[in-house]
Amino acid sequence: MTLNKIKDILQAEVLTSKFDENMDIEMVCSTDLMSDVLAFSQSGDLLLTGLVDGAAVRTADIAHVKAIVFVRGKRPSKETIALANEKNIPLLATKLSMFEACGRLYVNKLQTSIDAG
Repeated sequence: MTLNKIKDILQAEVLTSKFDENMDIEMVCSTDLMSDVLAFSQSGDLLLTGLVDGAAVRTADIAHVKAIVFVRGKRPSKETIALANEKNIPLLATKLSMFEACGRLYVNKLQTSIDAG
């Protein structure tokens, strides 16, 4: 599934200047625990999280997560957005809960690598 389609499904807003709308996403990882991202995510995942500080971006970089969607209407700081731009990790934000965001992606056939949130 393309990142642009995910954006539309989640009614998400793009927060970073780096956004490849044709980026292919095959799996999603949903958690607020970055230790779970490191332990259970797969390279190339999309991360759904409510953790909006730089730790989410740094963890995504280490785990080779392709993009991050912040849920529950949460928004990162300018510094976190700048870090994501530097690491080439697109950031999006949705007002949906993590549960609803996962559900929408699931019914649209995006597979889950973990759901520990």
